[in-house]
Amino acid sequence: MVNNKTYNNVVNTLLRLGEFHDQISTTSVGDIYDLNLEKMEKFPLMHVNPTSVTTGDSQLTYNFQVFVMDMVGEKSDWQTKQHELLTKLVNTKNNEQEVFNQTLHICTDIIGMLRHSSRQSINGVNDINEPIYFTQDQFTIEPFQERFDNLCCGYVFNIGVLVQNDFQTCNIPVTNAGAGY
Repeated sequence: MVNNKTYNNVVNTLLRLGEFHDQISTTSVGDIYDLNLEKMEKFPLMHVNPTSVTTGDSQLTYNFQVFVMDMVGEKSDWQTKQHELLTKLVNTKNNEQEVFNQTLHICTDIIGMLRHSSRQSINGVNDINEPIYFTQDQFTIEPFQERFDNLCCGYVFNIGVLVQNDFQTCNIPVTNAGAGY
């Protein structure tokens, strides 16, 4: 018997990937327009936006947009000796390039953990090769910038999380009256 994973299981797994990633300070879920960046105090931030669920023969694919973002700091807030040397080549007024670099690495970390599924298979599974939550295919990771009280930038990507589902019909909460004519 397949242990079907629910929407809650998948969302909580994505949030935990972000929660325990050392470079992510805040995780959230919901519509991106409900995100109040002015109240968020801890960055970098990973936000999961559910988009759809697709069925297969014996699987469900939960589709999400994942946003990874950070606030851009002004030069006086972030500059180090290494960056001083860089500014001789490029006149940078903030750490936007560094934010894009860091958030891209976080995105590839999230994709890698789901693509190889080793993190989700470690606890409670006898076969480490058995994927519990998995993703496949290639990904387009798109940069974005938004101006709020401060400049916020990062990346967004669409990801489908595959889980097994046996579409069990024995325990459906319906009476015989719903059986058709």
